[in-house]
Amino acid sequence: MEELLELDKRLFLEMNSFHNPWLDQIMMFLSSTTAWIPLYLFLFYLLLKNYRKEIWLVLLAIILTILFADQITSSLMKPFFARLRPSHEPSLEGLVYIVSNYKGAKYGFASSHAANTFGVATLMWFMLKKYRPWIGIMFLWAFCVGYTRIYLGVHYPGDILAGQFVGFLSALAAYYLFLGLKDYTDKKSILKILGLIIFLCISQ
Repeated sequence: MEELLELDKRLFLEMNSFHNPWLDQIMMFLSSTTAWIPLYLFLFYLLLKNYRKEIWLVLLAIILTILFADQITSSLMKPFFARLRPSHEPSLEGLVYIVSNYKGAKYGFASSHAANTFGVATLMWFMLKKYRPWIGIMFLWAFCVGYTRIYLGVHYPGDILAGQFVGFLSALAAYYLFLGLKDYTDKKSILKILGLIIFLCISQ
């Protein structure tokens, strides 16, 4: 394990070293949700076009994917593993390229950004099967966001990979739940239960 952690650190330092002042704010912007609003609107259009009356189930699946991914990484993994972000690691002080003094929270394993983006990309791969040649671009988006986190100095490559794996599992769980709900007769009751679960998770 120690060897893997050291390899992760060396790989991080190598990837974090590819920086340039003119890229800093671009990477900061690409790491934000705002940068990808046009993509989200386009995806919503495709989903609405394909699912029409079932769009609320699709939106529920997206919410659950992000909720699962975010809660698993932020509420479970980060406090449990307590792995310091590169930006907070004393042994890397002076070696990490930091942008605009942005260091993130204390712990970084696993990456919530990576989990959320890869989860949504995976869910779209399942949901929009006839658009898969184009939906494949979603994974480039997920990897792009993952790299921005390394560039900004707040995540190791291992944080990103672990987050992507969590995102994949979250999307898989949400998709199969979606398939089950499609044929479930008492949708209103199950929706109330899911709404309560989501509320309880968010309020924690």
